[in-house]
Amino acid sequence: MGGSVLRRCTTCLKRLKPKAKRCPCGSDHWTWCVVADVAHGGGKRRQTRRQGFSTREEADAALREILGSVDNGSYVVLSDQTLGEFLADRWLPAMRPPRLEATTWVEYRRKVANQVVPRLGHIKLQKLNPLHLNSLYADLLESGRMNGRGGLSAKTVREMHVILHKALGDAVRWGLLARNVALLADPPSHRMASAARQATMRTWTAEQLLAFLEHVRHDRLSAVWMLAASSGMRRSELGGVRWRDILFDAGRLAVRQRLASVDGKPQLSVPKSPRGRRTIDLDRRTLDALKLHREQQLEERAAWGGGWHDLDLVVTREDGHWIHPDWITELFRRHGRDAGLPHIRLHDLRHTHATLLLEAGANPKVVSERLGHHSVAFTLDTYAHVLPGMQAEAAQSFSDLVFGIVVEPVRTDEQNASAKTEAGTVPKTRTATTARRDESDPL
Repeated sequence: MGGSVLRRCTTCLKRLKPKAKRCPCGSDHWTWCVVADVAHGGGKRRQTRRQGFSTREEADAALREILGSVDNGSYVVLSDQTLGEFLADRWLPAMRPPRLEATTWVEYRRKVANQVVPRLGHIKLQKLNPLHLNSLYADLLESGRMNGRGGLSAKTVREMHVILHKALGDAVRWGLLARNVALLADPPSHRMASAARQATMRTWTAEQLLAFLEHVRHDRLSAVWMLAASSGMRRSELGGVRWRDILFDAGRLAVRQRLASVDGKPQLSVPKSPRGRRTIDLDRRTLDALKLHREQQLEERAAWGGGWHDLDLVVTREDGHWIHPDWITELFRRHGRDAGLPHIRLHDLRHTHATLLLEAGANPKVVSERLGHHSVAFTLDTYAHVLPGMQAEAAQSFSDLVFGIVVEPVRTDEQNASAKTEAGTVPKTRTATTARRDESDPL
């Protein structure tokens, strides 16, 4: 690969001879230009041109940079493609399921269309820089809501950064960008995102949860509410549970599929991650409730006859067909309201399960496994608000363990003499003198 540096007249744009001091058109103004070979293949030679350099030194430096990037494989062909065109026409179509899980892809498409493209879509992909992204994040935090009522949470904005980081990283791999500028941007920190996540979290106390379960005891889906509360399962996992996934003898439930709302339509799929594909131990009350629910469902099946939908699902309508995930959410909201309890989301029932377990002293690793989190660290970060109380209890447990033996208080010599006179015997206690001597001895 090679290249050259030349001069071009700014008036007629013709190339000047090496030693010429004036263009044949009469102009004595020119700029330096670069022509470099960037590819050879199929008998064709491909070149790139850069112009507008004011000095020979600048042009030489540009030539060296181009040839160096060609040699190390990082050269990128110049393009006028905008960020919006890249995301909508190239990246999102390439990420379609099964490349990404359906609900994830729909969420990416929605955020790109609603938040990114209206603000940065017009910028050329190769002109995008970290300042553009920082401006986007600041704008979203201040006024990112679609209804115009304020900004998005730090958690949501960080999720936007994750999408852009992934998209721009793919653009680098595909040879469309020389670098991923998202690596140099400043999105909301993990700490801010965690705080925002905790700010939206609402949980019930054990008494409030019991009141809810008592309220729905005679509801057709009472076993479903019991399962949600006692397992910490996600809404989609709850809707996807099959009878074959419940091992009554072993007291376990295997999470093997999920029923998620994709573009408003229910869709069955496998768990999104290996951690989501897990086994959850169930308590006896929940298992008994599920057995009663199974008997009820068999009666409904007999009543519907040929109209029954044999999907083997636990959460169904009277005809065996699945219940839309959004309707499950609405039913939960109504029951909570009718029970006179503080409003929480259905997903907060999952948080309630985790919080009560941690407050009861459950091992965080066990809680993480039950919830299907990708790491124990994420679990501890999500439920950090529970830890201060746990630490206080741990400190007291340590104190009770080490200093649990009752030790009588140290008495002074005068107190001992007085006790001896009153009782007629020498009291079996440590004197202040003995205490000082004992404290000076090494352990």
